[in-house]
Amino acid sequence: MKRISRDEYYMNIAIDVSKRATCTRRQIGSVVVNGDEIKSTGYNGNPRGLPHCDEIGCIRDEQNIPSGERMEVCTAVHAEQNALLQAGKGAKGAVLYTTIVPCNTCAKMIINAGIERVVYLDGYPETMGLDLLQQAGIPVEKLDLEGHE
Repeated sequence: MKRISRDEYYMNIAIDVSKRATCTRRQIGSVVVNGDEIKSTGYNGNPRGLPHCDEIGCIRDEQNIPSGERMEVCTAVHAEQNALLQAGKGAKGAVLYTTIVPCNTCAKMIINAGIERVVYLDGYPETMGLDLLQQAGIPVEKLDLEGHE
């Protein structure tokens, strides 16, 4: 029996968290880990109290907006944003595990939250967030997870 790495362990949790997402396009999950302790999790979906896209439909689909473009039209809060909000000051010095490369807006929040490392699973057409994290000197690593497509 091979024991999985900590990165694999936390990414598997992020994958499970993504199963709570209410986005009809893509389900994203994130986990903030500080000192080998989970501080928070987050998944993408509309703000609390508002109807979710899995109930009312996707405005981006209705307007035929391609993936990675005009993200400001989306009404959802991103998984990374939800995880950072829940972690609060516990995010400082932490690692963020996320099932997708953070977008530009999430990257700015990650930097200001004091996240020290980002581990992601899947790429995304828009790479401004990745570029910004690298510019800020935050190590960003793509995890190749066995059995993940």
